[in-house]
Amino acid sequence: MLRNNGKITSSVLMLLDVVLSTVICLALLQWPEVSGMSDPFAEAGASLLLLAITACLVWPFTFQQLDVYSSVRTLGAWDVTQRLFVSGCVVATILGAIAFATDVPISRSFPFVCAAAQGLALSVMRFGVYSALRTARRVGRNTRNVLIVGSGARAAQAKRNIDANPSWGLRVLGFVDDVDTAVDPSLFNAKMFGIKQMPDLLSEMVVDRVLVAVPRSMLGSIAPVLSSCSSTGIPLTLLTDLFGDYMPTPQIGSFGSRPSLEFAAVHHNSFLLGVKRTIDLFGSAIALLFSAPIIALAALAIWIEDRGPIFFTQKRCGLYGHQFPMIKLRTMCADAEGRKADLVELNEMDGPVFKVKHDPRITRVGAFLRRYSLDELPNFLNVLSGDMSVVGPRPEMPFIVETYGAMDKERLRAKPGVTGLWQISYARQNAIHDNLDYDLYYIENQSLLLDLVIIALTSVAVMKGTGAY
Repeated sequence: MLRNNGKITSSVLMLLDVVLSTVICLALLQWPEVSGMSDPFAEAGASLLLLAITACLVWPFTFQQLDVYSSVRTLGAWDVTQRLFVSGCVVATILGAIAFATDVPISRSFPFVCAAAQGLALSVMRFGVYSALRTARRVGRNTRNVLIVGSGARAAQAKRNIDANPSWGLRVLGFVDDVDTAVDPSLFNAKMFGIKQMPDLLSEMVVDRVLVAVPRSMLGSIAPVLSSCSSTGIPLTLLTDLFGDYMPTPQIGSFGSRPSLEFAAVHHNSFLLGVKRTIDLFGSAIALLFSAPIIALAALAIWIEDRGPIFFTQKRCGLYGHQFPMIKLRTMCADAEGRKADLVELNEMDGPVFKVKHDPRITRVGAFLRRYSLDELPNFLNVLSGDMSVVGPRPEMPFIVETYGAMDKERLRAKPGVTGLWQISYARQNAIHDNLDYDLYYIENQSLLLDLVIIALTSVAVMKGTGAY
């Protein structure tokens, strides 16, 4: 009975979201320490009513837009948490904007406290429901039947993934291919069907999803699969790793009147990228405002020490390899480049990278600035200009980018950051080719929540004086 109740589950969750958010909103309004009023509706009237109604109904709308109500059976807890966190940020922003626009006489912190309390309660409730569903799937309830198209290595890997995750609740009915015997040896005993049988299979068997895991050479022969799924309304999943392990995740677009797969450089929708850019603008502006006295004192100290230039500008490669001048406070002697040849034997890094742990070219002021990463503060000017982001892969010099192989160039699919995942890791002293995994992980999994974690860890490293760059 549970296996076809996906829509019912979403509807029940939507109803629970409305009820729970309403209860929390009304409870907080009646709490004078939070709302700032002893009798809110009598004191505020219609403007407060509008805010309250929005606080109760905005969650389902936001969840719907961010796909929170879609099936999460194959998603990890981290992915679900990211969606919920972004939803909370959106709701808090909406409630804050309404409170400001209507000039409702309520505590300024109420919209954000209300959104945080509602978001926490809805998240706990949701994870409780998800946990119960996962438990049911492990014992064979709430399952979905899957047909896998293909019988080669990719199909076998898909089967192994399903077997390794019983909480997904997926049951493989068999494999569909244009050969009589499975291609991969591990599937020799599996149930096989022909591609031409597809219309009959979907009408005679209970199939909830068709999973296409074929090689590129076979794409032209799966037309009967696509047409059969389309005519019966059965969802079809195409594993896009057939385009290569390092191809960006495709997004649905359009080419004129025809649908298309868009291989975006960064795997997030325009809304999330817009939020990230907004955070970059406000964050860098605030950082520059508060750090202006520090930059001024550092500039004075640099000039007093050797009367040389205060800022150091260096060409770096950003998004898609675009070169830009990265600005830092100068931490080395003015003739540092000229003295580089004398220190070649002390280089501690492989390849074109030059790094000396106790570099004699670093000035006394520069050593202090580097210890607390203060020399990087002018980077926020690059964030304002759009060449960098607050969080992202490290920006490299052009002559290093010229040595990049195909995999290394994947770093260039995102804006470089003032700080990033690699910069806060224990591997930050390793050679450049050891940084790839950190950068690719961030590019493939970047989110607002991950950015906040990296920023928090960076702040800790800076305060400790261990550096984060």
